[in-house]
Amino acid sequence: MPIQSIEPRRLYRQVAEQLRALIDRGEYPVGSRLPTERELAAQLGVSRPTVREALIALEVDGRVRIRVGSGIYVTAPPAPSPALPDATQPIAGPFELLEARALFEGAVAERVAELVTPDDLAVIDAALERMWAVTVSGPDSIEADRTFHLAIAGVLGNDAVTKVVGDLFDQRINPYFARLASYFETSVSWRMACEEHQTIRNRIAARDPAGARAAMETHLERSRERFTRTFGAPSPDDASRPEAQAATSPPTQAPTLHPVVTTRRKSR
Repeated sequence: MPIQSIEPRRLYRQVAEQLRALIDRGEYPVGSRLPTERELAAQLGVSRPTVREALIALEVDGRVRIRVGSGIYVTAPPAPSPALPDATQPIAGPFELLEARALFEGAVAERVAELVTPDDLAVIDAALERMWAVTVSGPDSIEADRTFHLAIAGVLGNDAVTKVVGDLFDQRINPYFARLASYFETSVSWRMACEEHQTIRNRIAARDPAGARAAMETHLERSRERFTRTFGAPSPDDASRPEAQAATSPPTQAPTLHPVVTTRRKSR
């Protein structure tokens, strides 16, 4: 049997697995509230976006419920569902995807601004017009968004580049990204995204390579920021809720959270 390379587990999955193990052992019983994102990040030695991705993964798996403005509560484990993604599959987290897209699509936009023709711009404008016609975030907005980014990539006439842009975008179509988006994508955030796309288009039309790259990177960074607003700490009004009352009786000894370390392969 040939030796196979060992891939490091994605950081957010390591966090999710540790929290899931604590829940399974009863350290955090059903109805109890988990520590805040900030507290978990500090104890685990990881970033808050990594913790957020882990919590979203646990919510998709039915192990916790996120109540914005209240906290994260442990729920009874559901029956196995084939609709959920296989935990062994290397699904990139939402923040990883947005970072990768900024790196790649920023360079694409820069090059497109050097080569764009009036006919190319007409295709981009048609895609942008379709975006502005959508008023709420949802399947139509995702498809319109995808069409715009592919229209830009298509200017280069390189099928490999277009495929990478499309594949990176399509990776957001998974339960983890959809659940995160459900908390933060609104008609207001969609309009902000449209305005950012308009800026990208204007920089390309002005044949401003540096400006086009900056506009694309700024758009994707702001998309990331829109997903990092805190879920919120419990308020006094939440004290009467059953799950909040259960959370007021924490374990006698706080569960131990082990710092998460990821191993990266070195290239030679």
